Amino acid sequence: MAKRTCNGNCGGCGGCGGALYLTEAELALLRRFAQIPFFPLARRADSEEPVCLEEGGMDPAALSALALKGLIRLDYDLPLANFDYRDYGAYPHHGSMALTAAGIDAVETLEISGVEE
Repeated sequence: MAKRTCNGNCGGCGGCGGALYLTEAELALLRRFAQIPFFPLARRADSEEPVCLEEGGMDPAALSALALKGLIRLDYDLPLANFDYRDYGAYPHHGSMALTAAGIDAVETLEISGVEE
């Protein structure tokens, strides 16, 4: 697990003792969001699991965890303008996801300070 010092803006419960813990999968996704700020998002009608098929797909559990930690926003009612959702035909809910202010701060901290194992 990687950890970074918490600045109190993550929207978490405060029980982390000043640290934000990230799995390797979450850390990898944060780095992808640092490169591309918006990604398409979808989900099935019978599931809350986020789906992103871009760049070989993204780990749904890691996406959900980043959203729970307040680092990304999952907006199922805000699709990307001019994005072709044809590959997402099996998913009736189309939206987008992006870093939050806390996520941007986390990415900047990671770029400056790195991570602690």
